[in-house]
Amino acid sequence: MSPAPNLQIALIQTDLFWKDRVANLAMLEEKIWQIQGPVDLILLPEMFPTGFTMEVKEVGEPMNLHVTKWMQQMAKQKKSVVAGSAIIHESGKYYNRLLWVSPSGKVDFYDKRHLFRMADEHQLFSAGNQLPIFEIKGWKICPQICYDLRFPVWSRNKVQSEGQLAYDLIFYVASWPAARVSAWDALLPARAIENLAYSIGLNRVGTDGNKILYNGHSAAYDFKGECLLNFGEEESIQIVNLDLEKLKEYRKKFPAWRDGDSFQLE
Repeated sequence: MSPAPNLQIALIQTDLFWKDRVANLAMLEEKIWQIQGPVDLILLPEMFPTGFTMEVKEVGEPMNLHVTKWMQQMAKQKKSVVAGSAIIHESGKYYNRLLWVSPSGKVDFYDKRHLFRMADEHQLFSAGNQLPIFEIKGWKICPQICYDLRFPVWSRNKVQSEGQLAYDLIFYVASWPAARVSAWDALLPARAIENLAYSIGLNRVGTDGNKILYNGHSAAYDFKGECLLNFGEEESIQIVNLDLEKLKEYRKKFPAWRDGDSFQLE
């Protein structure tokens, strides 16, 4: 059996224009075209078309409109999956929805489960209740959004019926403020260690329209919690290469996942 292919992921740590979809999509398109060589996945920050705003009626949009179509165009042209969250209006509700757009044009999504009550996100958005696992090249990938990082039960890497873990990589797209970046720095490697999986966090930089400062610290960690990539606080585009064979070998040598507690979410 041939070894599983590595996964190339491009992370775009950037400032965002406040509530200006046209400007953000134009800016991000330029950044996407700066990515050198082929990649499998391009990650964009939380609410990348608008910044983290609660003005849902002003800037929210339905599925398959401007943002979705732009992502489909980018995915097709770059031959990469493009993922990031946007404010989506559907059936009278608003969702902080991570769109997972494949080069074929297929759109999957994950709705943010844990809504940030300190900004009244829980008053304006509906919480998701499904946790999909996406796949690329044999990799199983778990999507999360920002505040989800604080809730390890939701992201627990459960053992499946065939005796395998549910995912190989968990990632977080975020608008995580500088005031609490120490929690971000601590929890990202914790999620990697406890779930025996790669962990990636993509955060934004800059100051938003509410005068909240974001200082990046986007990073990637391996299954032992060792740092593979750390952005610091500047705008940057970086690529991380993940090795599935190394992950599988480590899980065989250190099968802590076999001793995890079983549970059911209500």
